[in-house]
Amino acid sequence: MFKGLWRLIGIVVLVCSTFSTALWADGGKQVYIGTLGQSPIVLEMNTYNPEDVSGRYFYQKYRKDLMLGGRKDGETLVVDEGNNSDHGGTPRPKIRLRPTPNGLSGEWTSPQGKVLKIELLQAELPPVPAGTLPYLALLHDVALYEYLRLQGMKLKQGKTETFMGYTLQWWSEPQSGMSLFEVVSGYTAEEQQRINQQLMGRLWQQVVIFHDCLTQVGMNAYSQTADPLWMSPSVISVNIRAESNCGGSYSDEDDMPFSLDTKTGKTLALEDVLWIGQGEPKHYELSQLDDKASYDAYLDYSEYRTKEWAPWLVGQLRTLYPEQVTSSTDRNDDCVYGEEQSWIFPSWYFTDKGIKLLPAFAHNQAMCRNVEWSILPYNLIKQHAGHVALKLP
Repeated sequence: MFKGLWRLIGIVVLVCSTFSTALWADGGKQVYIGTLGQSPIVLEMNTYNPEDVSGRYFYQKYRKDLMLGGRKDGETLVVDEGNNSDHGGTPRPKIRLRPTPNGLSGEWTSPQGKVLKIELLQAELPPVPAGTLPYLALLHDVALYEYLRLQGMKLKQGKTETFMGYTLQWWSEPQSGMSLFEVVSGYTAEEQQRINQQLMGRLWQQVVIFHDCLTQVGMNAYSQTADPLWMSPSVISVNIRAESNCGGSYSDEDDMPFSLDTKTGKTLALEDVLWIGQGEPKHYELSQLDDKASYDAYLDYSEYRTKEWAPWLVGQLRTLYPEQVTSSTDRNDDCVYGEEQSWIFPSWYFTDKGIKLLPAFAHNQAMCRNVEWSILPYNLIKQHAGHVALKLP
């Protein structure tokens, strides 16, 4: 169904605008499409601070970012290519760009003096067609640069396997190595379409995260694996495990499980399934791309998680698993599971016995995240059911 990124548009529409010396005046990020020499490129610039202009661009042939940094000199942008720390202080290519009636024009100059002409037009796209993956529609609206990077990328078909009676078809994006599956049997056609929209959206999101990681200063790497965890007529749980070093001092490993309502295809929040507060369940869904959720909503949600959810959860876990949940470091592994802080925002997924919760620990205690016992049984969950009607074991 999703063998490649849907061909959402035939061509990119480049809209000419009336010339104004205030082309940079609004600041913020602007995306352009054009050529550097004879090579097609996509460029993004952030000119909010004239003394600290930043940006990036990629050749459409390679799709990997080259970072830009510099300043405005009058109406001219003067930026260096690449991160200074990565070049060890050696000379770097320089780009100069000036406003034109249709976008930007300038030149790229190598440290050796080679000059290539740059011609750019501001990128604008037509509305997203019906049936587009929801994640791609979001990219189109709020992250046009990333949307254009994904244009034309193809997925490679992998193995087919059966998991808990459902048939899964695996796909991967060859350049980044990101992979995930779609469901090809076991649900109705409508359910599979909704489920696979979410799964393929997660795969393309991983591709975006991979490229974002490579833009960070230093030695960078991002790899991931994915595993189905639980599948039933009502819910699906999947884990994406990432190993990354994105500009930090240390590499890290993160489990990022998510669960879907098979009837609607929507991602389930923990409060959809389990709610111990008063009134309607509180939600705060802040994605990597969509930051429209209000700060007040976050404070309300965070207060619930901190003052109601975490104390209740630790109490339940202490009753169920008294040997594991202690408030001291008197353990062979020095992991303390009796403190509420680690359980305010746990990761979670469905299992055959209940909901498995994974505590949150800092990098230097990453080994403490891997717990085998932290399951809330379904009979307890049903006593505190969320507002989404789910058929659970």
